[in-house]
Amino acid sequence: MPRSRIIYTASLLIALGMPVFAAEPELRNAPAQASTIANTSGFDGVVEAVRMAVVAAQVPGAVVQLGVKVGDRVAAGQVLLRIDARAADQNAAASDAQVQAARASLDVAAQDFDRQKQLFQKNYISQAALERAESSFKSTQAQVNAQLAQSGVARTQSGFYVVRAPFAGVVAEVAVSLGDMAMPGRPLLTLYDPAALRVTAAVPQGVSAQIVKNAPLRIELPGLPSSRQWLPAVGTQLLPTVDGATHTVQLRADLPAGAAGVAPGMFARLWLPMSGPASSDGTAPLSVPRTAVVRRAEMTGLYVLDPSGKPVLRQVRLGRVEGEQVEVLSGLMPGERVAADPQAAARLR
Repeated sequence: MPRSRIIYTASLLIALGMPVFAAEPELRNAPAQASTIANTSGFDGVVEAVRMAVVAAQVPGAVVQLGVKVGDRVAAGQVLLRIDARAADQNAAASDAQVQAARASLDVAAQDFDRQKQLFQKNYISQAALERAESSFKSTQAQVNAQLAQSGVARTQSGFYVVRAPFAGVVAEVAVSLGDMAMPGRPLLTLYDPAALRVTAAVPQGVSAQIVKNAPLRIELPGLPSSRQWLPAVGTQLLPTVDGATHTVQLRADLPAGAAGVAPGMFARLWLPMSGPASSDGTAPLSVPRTAVVRRAEMTGLYVLDPSGKPVLRQVRLGRVEGEQVEVLSGLMPGERVAADPQAAARLR
């Protein structure tokens, strides 16, 4: 049909008040194809600190000094808090005074024993008198040793009123405030070493046998920015015990030292190279373009084309991302086609 006639027909329809429909553009789509990503399986885990200590009180008393707060970095041996130690200091001073008195008595007993030995050598006293003087000297010497031991105990207990950091780390929690009463065994602070972190995941007993030995593991941290979500595991450990309730084995993967933004308690995922199929039904997972993924709040989905070509939003579970492709672990069947442009698919629904 000539162009002039098409324009004339459209103008006539508009003049008569009839709507004119433009041809819908063809929706770009892509097939769900077998993933070319290496055969791996992901298992949810949590970030843990290899060295984490709950510092508790060993003696009772009021907290009179609190020098740290949550998030502070502390050095090994640094003073964290102080407990009122006035009574302990007085006990230590009393023990020191008793030691001095016992030493004075020991000096007198030693001098008397020397005189008794001289008199015995000149046959002025009997053997029994010499033995009594020797016994008195040894008894006084034993009392001095006992007082020294008690004084050492008092000084050691005085040191319990000053709480120091057992290692260099970060203060994760402060369970007391200034003026609180500390009791033996009551937690005061929680400290962890940020340089030694790991991810612990529970792996099914049957799956643990399919893990490829000595193969590199990858750690995914979804809570971090995309540029820092993937980290290599610098060391792994598969515990030899099996949980009798869940029939799972704990797998530990050490994080690289100095990983920015990582803290204990964060959600993580371990991706393990497997010797068998990655999915439970024995088939390989599918992959689709990254641009086809739709994220709305907590829902992750794809626009899947039905037999008539209409896009239908469907929730899916995604796996790893490699380049421009992303794995689809569930929610999609082989051969189905997905909309490569979610915004255009939303307008056509």
